[in-house]
Amino acid sequence: MAIPLKNKVVLITGASSGFGKDAAHLFAGEGARVVLVARRLDRLQLLADEIQKAGGEAIAVPADISQRAEIDLMVRTVIEIYGHIDVLFNNAGFGGLDWLERLEPERDIETQIQVNLTGMILVTRAALPHMMARRTGHIINMSSIAGWLAAPSYTVYAAAKYGVRGFTTALRRELAPFGIRVSGIYPGPARTEFAWGGGANRRSRPKWFDVFFIPSEDVSRRVLELARNPRRAVIIPWWFGLIAWGDTHFPGIADWIIQTAYTNSYHTLEKK
Repeated sequence: MAIPLKNKVVLITGASSGFGKDAAHLFAGEGARVVLVARRLDRLQLLADEIQKAGGEAIAVPADISQRAEIDLMVRTVIEIYGHIDVLFNNAGFGGLDWLERLEPERDIETQIQVNLTGMILVTRAALPHMMARRTGHIINMSSIAGWLAAPSYTVYAAAKYGVRGFTTALRRELAPFGIRVSGIYPGPARTEFAWGGGANRRSRPKWFDVFFIPSEDVSRRVLELARNPRRAVIIPWWFGLIAWGDTHFPGIADWIIQTAYTNSYHTLEKK
């Protein structure tokens, strides 16, 4: 039976754009009380205003999840206002995609790991005692198909997302006795500010790869569905699961296909 979301407190990190922004509208439309978290207060406030004008409930709580003190303050603020957190949607993240030798160590490597993996762990740790005290809650971690498939130019991003998958699996098994659900969501490439933009994100992939991109709204709808009907993991679209299975069981073939269709295309483009 689907879990009703009306009056549930839903905390969304990375809410200022992409999956987080779309999910905020959807959760608010179901009657949830949405807490919007990101660094960009101006965008958060605009989003909160949009939701409130549509008849929903939302508050903006700015925080940089790469900073532990800001995480702790953010969670304390939510608890002071609402008293608890029903759903934590760990969505904040970004990608510095390019060939490894081109990545800037601090911004593209250290900060990417800090936000995409360490920040998620610290947000969860800060919220967890309040869920455990009530013996209820649902943690939804946004990973990526890159958490199953490690593609060229995704080295650091894939490292973080593989880490998210391991964290999610271990946490689910750790929290099962407390009645707290933990889910991972693994979307393929989507049309978001990060993935659909320009710069290194597009330069480091061949043009034909763009046909695989899915609408951001499709992913956000699956997040809402996951909150209503918890599952261990959701891969979007479903057929990426078959590709992940093939990569696991036939790595030699996967290496050849990726090198032929992707890596070689890059080197060909570089020579032109």
